[in-house]
Amino acid sequence: MRDVLVIGGGIIGLLTARELRLSGAEVTLIEMGQTGRESSWAGGGIISPLYPWRAPEPITALSRWSQTVYPALTTQLLDETGIDPEFTINGMLVLDDEDLDQALDWGARHGQPIEILQEPAPHAIEPELGPRPARALLLPGIAQLRPPRLSKAVRRALEKRIDLREREEVCELLVADGRVCGVRTPKGQVEAKRVVICAGAWTAKLLEQLGTPPDIQPVRGQMLLFHAKPGQINHITLHAGRYAIPRRDGRVLFGSTLEHAGFVKRTTAEDKEALYNDAIELFPVLRRTPIEDHWSGLRPGSPSGIPYIGAYPGIEGLYFNAGHFRNGLVMGPASARLMVDLMLDREPILNPAPYALNASR
Repeated sequence: MRDVLVIGGGIIGLLTARELRLSGAEVTLIEMGQTGRESSWAGGGIISPLYPWRAPEPITALSRWSQTVYPALTTQLLDETGIDPEFTINGMLVLDDEDLDQALDWGARHGQPIEILQEPAPHAIEPELGPRPARALLLPGIAQLRPPRLSKAVRRALEKRIDLREREEVCELLVADGRVCGVRTPKGQVEAKRVVICAGAWTAKLLEQLGTPPDIQPVRGQMLLFHAKPGQINHITLHAGRYAIPRRDGRVLFGSTLEHAGFVKRTTAEDKEALYNDAIELFPVLRRTPIEDHWSGLRPGSPSGIPYIGAYPGIEGLYFNAGHFRNGLVMGPASARLMVDLMLDREPILNPAPYALNASR
């Protein structure tokens, strides 16, 4: 019997498994498909909430902790695996300034530098920027990474240290006498002393049998990838809820939609056109840039975007770490650390109360 069974191989499950293994636990991870191929693969990889001053404080707390550890984490993963997650500090240029005072106050309280740029400064740092308001905000310390590479690196670091079972779907949680004792899959029973549900948008489905599932619903998001050239766009750029993310190789991600379409993960011509029109309005140079790819993913939506991290009430040994909505990458390291702190009765890095199943959201 394993010490811990982690259900779900997205970045939250992978990082949770890593934290558990670092603590000395024997870990089995079960993923219904391939690790890192759902929301973790589809996301943009900005290491910040889009408008951080609008985020609830529990999201800020997880995000700020994670931001401090990401440089060392990605360096360590590169050294261990040879896979570079491409952690890159570009800074984030925000072209919406209607809540300027709120943003500056938030930055002062949380030690996040925010600069006010008056024209021509925004075009000086982003020459290809289209016509926009004469004032912008720059958060110079905001970073990004490439989510598929991060997932691959964590998987590579774990694959010889844990029992990694892919393409195996959990059909049922096994509970006896008020305690979890494992799961059932098409291949049989997998026993464990403790079980952590990190199944993203599928978490509520797994916990339905227990009567009180967390409020997590799939929210589809579509993205475009432009085959741009290095140096054309320099900063993560945000306007009206859309964002452009320039990678090191010049490619530019542009997203994203917010769609309540259940578990239907497909792209649509209508949203592709809407994203394209917004992209070329933001950066007209993209009109002359080929679209390389168009994809969608299912985010684990939760009320206010605050994840559920903690013990499942009434069932000993059962835990959950899910519901990160749009901020799984930025909250991931802190969520994994907090989850393992709670499992091992260590002093938690943050107050866990806001993430409990019964916490108000």
